[in-house]
Amino acid sequence: MTVKEIAALAKVSIGTVDRVIYRRGRVAAETKARIEAIIEKYQFTPNPIARRLKRNRAYRFCAFLPRRDQDAGYWGQALEGIREGAGQITPLGVETEIIEFDRYSMGSFRRAAASLLAEKTEGIILSPIMPEKIKILIAKIHESGIPYIFFDADLPNTGPLCTIGQDSFRGGYLAGRLMQLLTGRITKPVAVLDAHGEDYHIIRRRNGFLRYAGEQGFPTVVQEYSGYKGSEISVDEIALFLRKHRDLTGVFITNCMAHRVAEAAKSQKKQCPFLLVGYDLIPKNRELLRDGGIDAIISQRPEEQGRQALLNLYRHVVLEQQIPPKIEIPLDVYIKENIPL
Repeated sequence: MTVKEIAALAKVSIGTVDRVIYRRGRVAAETKARIEAIIEKYQFTPNPIARRLKRNRAYRFCAFLPRRDQDAGYWGQALEGIREGAGQITPLGVETEIIEFDRYSMGSFRRAAASLLAEKTEGIILSPIMPEKIKILIAKIHESGIPYIFFDADLPNTGPLCTIGQDSFRGGYLAGRLMQLLTGRITKPVAVLDAHGEDYHIIRRRNGFLRYAGEQGFPTVVQEYSGYKGSEISVDEIALFLRKHRDLTGVFITNCMAHRVAEAAKSQKKQCPFLLVGYDLIPKNRELLRDGGIDAIISQRPEEQGRQALLNLYRHVVLEQQIPPKIEIPLDVYIKENIPL
């Protein structure tokens, strides 16, 4: 189906069809309804390249995320997916700007946020981590009318077009079940290291784990580490905790820092004397999983999240297609025997 064919069926000029498709100029209500009915019937999709030529400029999207090296390279993996998605839509007239910030520096975040708000963009993808910092930015984006999509995390009552990520509560619950499946009967405490404990999705992971532990009746001890202290959780901090709690069945850490728990245990001349379950198949976690230093990892597929966020923004803004309000990423579990090569 072409614009010319739609015009013939509707018995109007090509220019009239063009005005309806691209919402330019006035068209009589009856004529508009007739054209839209034909478009719906034949599932016509405008050519994005033709649309860009009519606008005389490219569409412009922005991706706003922490520095690619932070959280042990997790954001670098998400960035790879965003770049893959950008490669798919660049030939269709869409430019993608990447804006990175230091998540442990308020000054860096403010400068990056100001840069984002100054951009002439038609859509934004971002992860709503650090809620106290980012809520104000999201409110300003919302007020501007710019559509935005969340990936990696969720934040209630903030109005994104779509949220792409895992069910964090179910992820924590799954981690609890993994802990029990891999150890059998649990009598000694299991530690929950709640890294970035201020983030909504991290809170949900912790609560999911504690729900499972409560249902099964095994003891837990929770240690929260805030991301507001200015740096990532360190090996020394974890080692201090392990010295205070020497009799553990296992440790569940709610973010990608399982490798640092393994390093902390090793620093005390112990080869992880407890079961270790964490998140994210970053290179260091992958290596330790293969070598037996980590027992299980739940992967979030950050590359896929980044790619889908950008492509769904394209579908909404450029193609004017409906997109789902939520795209749930599977809870992938990796152990030594099934780790990808």
